[in-house]
Amino acid sequence: MENEPIMFLSGFGGNGATMFFLTFSILAAVLGIVSKVIGGNHIRMWRSDSLASAGATALIAWAVTILAFGLACKEISIGGHRGWRLRIVEALIMILTFTQLLYLLLIHAGLYNSSYGPGYRDNDYGVGDPMPKGSAIPATGTRV
Repeated sequence: MENEPIMFLSGFGGNGATMFFLTFSILAAVLGIVSKVIGGNHIRMWRSDSLASAGATALIAWAVTILAFGLACKEISIGGHRGWRLRIVEALIMILTFTQLLYLLLIHAGLYNSSYGPGYRDNDYGVGDPMPKGSAIPATGTRV
């Protein structure tokens, strides 16, 4: 027990890649949730700037998910005793990698074709006159 590293947890199982895999898995899960929230905001707003932020966060979340996927593959190839919970997390990360890729492709489809989203060429929002002609006084009940 004297020469064992500090990070060793008895009964934890796995191998040398397990701690890195679990760290990147948790990070990929959090970034994926944030990406989906920003994607929902894009659906609500449906503007070019919200499309750009949804696409950027989807790309970052997918990149971290790919890192977790690579560590899961490395953990499997190293071998050793892995419990059933760890194998389920590995399988979920592998499934999540491909569903995250599908989400990334669908978000980025709006960047290249405006029939799938607002596109970057639609920048005419906010161009119109905020106060219509003929009404010098704003409508009653509005706060300024």
